[in-house]
Order: sequence, then C-alpha cells, then structure tokens
Amino acid sequence: MDSITRIRCFLQVVESGGFSAAARDMGRSKALISKYVSELEDELGVRLLNRTTRQISLTEVGEAYFREAGELLQRFDELKDAVQQDHREVRGRLRLSAPRSFSEAMLGQVLASFLQEHPRVELDIEMEDRFVDIVEEGYDVAIRVAELEDSSLIARKIRDVRVLVCASPAYWEAHGIPETPSDLSAMPCIIDTNYKFKANWGFKVDGTRSSVAVTGPMHVNSAKTAVAAALAGLGAVRLPIFYVLDEIERGALIPVLEDYELPGPAMYAVYPHRRHLSAKVRAFVDYMVAWHKKLEQRGDCPKLLDGPLPKDL
Repeated sequence: MDSITRIRCFLQVVESGGFSAAARDMGRSKALISKYVSELEDELGVRLLNRTTRQISLTEVGEAYFREAGELLQRFDELKDAVQQDHREVRGRLRLSAPRSFSEAMLGQVLASFLQEHPRVELDIEMEDRFVDIVEEGYDVAIRVAELEDSSLIARKIRDVRVLVCASPAYWEAHGIPETPSDLSAMPCIIDTNYKFKANWGFKVDGTRSSVAVTGPMHVNSAKTAVAAALAGLGAVRLPIFYVLDEIERGALIPVLEDYELPGPAMYAVYPHRRHLSAKVRAFVDYMVAWHKKLEQRGDCPKLLDGPLPKDL
C-alpha cells in the first residue's frame, strides 16, 4: 500500500473523529483503516495518535504532521487535477515530425486547418526526410509515408497513397511512352533515394509484383527536387500522388503505366503509447484521418478543402 493512501486514512481518522467514523466516510472497514494508520506510524517511526477505547487524540508530533500532511496532500491533489485536465483538454505544445518533401507539398494546409479548430494547441514541427526516433527525440507524433515494419510504436493508418510514374510532355515525345514497365529500364529516370527500393521500381504485372531496375542522371533524397528535374525534362519520376498532382492537373507532367500500379505505401500517424493518449495527440490524429478521407472523396485536390473541416466529419 502506498504512503499517500496511508496518509489519507490518517487525515480522515482525525477529521472524522475516530476510526469507525472514518471507515464509514471512506467506505472501508475499520480494521483496514486502523491497519493503514499503524503502518504509517511504523513507516515514520513515531506515534501520531493516542488511542483509547472511547476516543482518539493527536500526539504533539501527530498534530504537526496532520497540519503539514494536509497541506501537502491538498497541493498533490491540485497538481493531479491540473495534469488530468491538461491531458483531457485539446491544448498545449504538440511536437510533430514529418517528411520535409511531404510537408512542403501538402501538410501545411491541414495543419493550418487543425489550428483554426484547436486554437489552444501550439504546434512544434520538425520537417526532416531522415528516419526520426520519436521516443528518443521526444516527439508526440510522427507522420510517415512508408510500408511500416514491425515496431513497438503505435501506428494509425491515415490513408493509402498512389504512386505514379510521370514525366513532362517533351520527355515523352523524345523517348516515347512506355507500353510496359520494362520499357523504363532503357529510359533516363530521376531516382528519389527516400524510396525504400530506390532504383528498383515496383509494378503489378500479370497480377504479381515485378520490379524494374532504372538508371538516370540524378539520384536525390528530395521529392521536390525530383519533380523539378522531371519538369525540366531530365527524366521520368516515380512519386506519391501528392507530390505531382498539381503538375498533372496543369498538364506539366503526364502519368503513364497506371494499369500497372501496385498498391502503394500508406500514410501513418505514429506515436509511442496507446494508454493515456493525450487529448491533443488524439485530436490531431483524428483530424488527419478525417481531413484525408474528405480529400480522397474530393479527388485529392487540396484546393477544395480551404478552411476547417465541415462539422459533420
């Protein structure tokens, strides 16, 4: 039994005027209350109460302990209430890790929308393309676009992500449009080294997974730079849809081989604990899932999602 419980029993005995009354007030047996007070005295090595068959009274040291312990316990309870209140309310500093290229492509809008709905949250965002140890580095949550491996972390799927091969119209005119994925092996390609398989691009051929080894003038760990190289006609790129959607919509990039697409990686929110998950983390993850669900329903066009999410989500 912890010391806090023993102290509570001692205080209640004094405030109630006896062991029987304290037992009734606390909903416990008289014997148990007496046991806890005796254990507290043994722990302290002093007698706190004078006991007779009819009444109790505080010893001199017991009177001082009653006064000081009561104040400390009140402060302890106030601190507990404050912490629990902060944990229940959507408020406070939220440390977020996200891939830089993804963040620059489309994360800004959903974060702004989230803060409009939860103005008491302060976001502290680190955008890095490296793999971040969120426990060691003290992050509340991380956004990852990947095929996740087994981990002690909790991962909630936000959405599936299409991965497209595309290039500029001038590039396709110069090199021809590939009819099958294997045609890409003879074409210059821009290789995003953030991708797990790097220069081995995966496709679905005859219902099974197949990979094509590609080469080209640029290996780069930035999707944004890879898109810029594709727009300049330096090669074809294979990237998640949100990196190239705007360029495809305006005709600057043209996707190919869509019938050969594999199920892509997924976007996940990753966080350390499921138990006692804070309200700010839960609200953020729920918001990301709802926002991207609506985004998919509207054709992956962020321009259709200005402002906070509708209240019916």
